[in-house]
Amino acid sequence: MLSTAFLLSSIGLLGILIPVRGTEAGFNEALLGALAGVYYVGFLIGTFVIPALVRRIGHIRAFAFGATCAASVALLHALSVSPALWLALRLVDGVMMVGLYTIIESWLNAIAPARHRGTIFALYMMMNSGGLAFSQLLLRVGGAPFMLFSVSALLACAAVLPVVLTHQPQPALQAAPRLRLPRLFKLAPAAGAGALLAGLGSGAFFGLGPVYAMGLGLDTDGVSLYMMVAILGGALLQTPLGYGSDHIDRRLAMACVALAACVLACTMVLSSSDHRAELILIFLYCGMSFAIYPMSVAHLVDHLSPDELLGASSSVYFLYGLGSVFGPLVVGLAMTQIGARALPIWFALVAAALALYAAYRYRVFRRTQVRDRPFTPMMQTTRTVMEAAAVAREEPGSEHRSGAGR
Repeated sequence: MLSTAFLLSSIGLLGILIPVRGTEAGFNEALLGALAGVYYVGFLIGTFVIPALVRRIGHIRAFAFGATCAASVALLHALSVSPALWLALRLVDGVMMVGLYTIIESWLNAIAPARHRGTIFALYMMMNSGGLAFSQLLLRVGGAPFMLFSVSALLACAAVLPVVLTHQPQPALQAAPRLRLPRLFKLAPAAGAGALLAGLGSGAFFGLGPVYAMGLGLDTDGVSLYMMVAILGGALLQTPLGYGSDHIDRRLAMACVALAACVLACTMVLSSSDHRAELILIFLYCGMSFAIYPMSVAHLVDHLSPDELLGASSSVYFLYGLGSVFGPLVVGLAMTQIGARALPIWFALVAAALALYAAYRYRVFRRTQVRDRPFTPMMQTTRTVMEAAAVAREEPGSEHRSGAGR
């Protein structure tokens, strides 16, 4: 958990530094979008290459290797503002970060006692959200670019310490299952669409949200506050929204949440330059949009047998990652043509598409639900999170209620 706090603080600080310093260096929005997209390309590559590394050298050495690479990548950003170098660094960073996430999450899954797994999972999600929110405030420290990149590197190094000091045995990493996208769309098409569209929106937000905030006229302190408020909105509101989805058809819940996100995004497009209003809007929008991915996962898990869990988690994560690759690329190009407002326009289009599709599935395909597991809040890290969430739902005392169909 301590490593998670340090790691997420490092990731969050570097994530906001890249677009802010890139803008100051004269990078256009298309290039900033490419920097975000290539990071998620690395994320997807890492899901295939990192498990082999962990099996070869073990969790602790693999974690130390990944964190050292992440720290080096952060420092190299400060040495040069070459676009080609930054693109290469973001690709490597994506590979390393998914590896670090995977190691932490698989380790927690392996050692958590069944009766405490739900509590541990909730604490892990809280550490994720808290680390990301705290990291946004670090931008307000100011100073030379090298200092903030150094802080990100130091946090990545600090994440190694609790892991290498542990005396607990390392768990065995299970073989990653093959992707089964056709099976996913056969079981729950709305879940697949939700994961893909959630990635299209979230990837664009994390990659270009700071650029949009600067386009509103916010200074560095204002950008850090803007991003922190957005992340807190996503962390705080997804829980009540998700629990509400436990009591109605999840497709209907997804349609309603996506519609609300669409309305909020349209309001962002039409709003004035009132910075306080912008903070309220992004808090509410991220609260809605961040709930879509875990709702999609919950909807899919409602229709899975235990032996299908790993294959489906791989597929749903792949869809989310695919959306995260293309979202910032498209929005970055659009922002070069029509300005910062292209970002909320994109949010509105993505949310509207999901609202229409989820409502269509709910209206046309009404079936009796076979199994129902409660919603579990989660961050979009790796497919291991979905496995942990599903196992936590199976703890003794978990409720299995009948509900609406997929």
